[in-house]
Amino acid sequence: MTKIRKAVIPAAGLGTRVLPATKSMPKEMLPIVDKPAIQYIVEEAVASGITDILIITNRGKSVIEDHFDLSLGLEDTLRRAGKNEQLDAIKDIHNLANIHYIRQITTKGLGHAVSRARTFVGDEPFVVMYGDDVIIGDVPATKELIDAYGTFGKGVLGVKPVSEEAIKKYSSLKLESINDTVFKCTDMIEKPQRKEDIFSLYSILGRCVLPPEIFDILDHTAPGAGGEIQLTDAMAELARTCGMTAVEFSSKRYDMGNKFGILQANIEVGIKHPETGEQLREYIKELAKTL
Repeated sequence: MTKIRKAVIPAAGLGTRVLPATKSMPKEMLPIVDKPAIQYIVEEAVASGITDILIITNRGKSVIEDHFDLSLGLEDTLRRAGKNEQLDAIKDIHNLANIHYIRQITTKGLGHAVSRARTFVGDEPFVVMYGDDVIIGDVPATKELIDAYGTFGKGVLGVKPVSEEAIKKYSSLKLESINDTVFKCTDMIEKPQRKEDIFSLYSILGRCVLPPEIFDILDHTAPGAGGEIQLTDAMAELARTCGMTAVEFSSKRYDMGNKFGILQANIEVGIKHPETGEQLREYIKELAKTL
């Protein structure tokens, strides 16, 4: 079985759901306590064995490249000031992985963004990690998907159950249970608006492992929901023809393209953070008395 060593992170979205914060700052750079969201995603990839990452950006997102670049001036300033903890926090960011960048000149949807990765991916299976979704837990979600690919040899979807109202904003999967957390997926639909179109309340949330054949499918995938080329539509064809595996990953997912998701992430990560945890817990307890 081919080792999965490449990940693609689409990060070209406009972040309209969290304006005005994203007017001048990419949503992928919004902080969770003391790190930008996209750093959590890159660290998850690295913890899962990924060595090469392609981040798909567009105009106005060069700050993402700057974040993962070497900053000799800042490191030297911190070193001379004796701020060793802060120095340790930044000095290895540029060495996390081999990170490459390409622009999606026109935002035509997630499927179109992924199609831009064809040259980078070549003929290998690869991971797609949605730039909106930070997933935090004891076991990296991406590793769970890669392990399932090694077992079943098919494309893998990272899934969670959502509410009937939320399923209209995501995708709905047709599943057959293999065990408690693993399913066979034979079909899916993007943003089902009618109850009769809903296969299940399981949806793809932020991660998938795809074979290189997905690029040929994307070549003939017509625009779908929202007039965009939807990755879900291409994966639906793959599921119907070859079958896919779905894994309900064990970690917690935070939607960083959603105002409440950003608040959730900062509170829940902040409670566990060694510098803020105790103070934040006490603050929340006092605040709860006034609610």
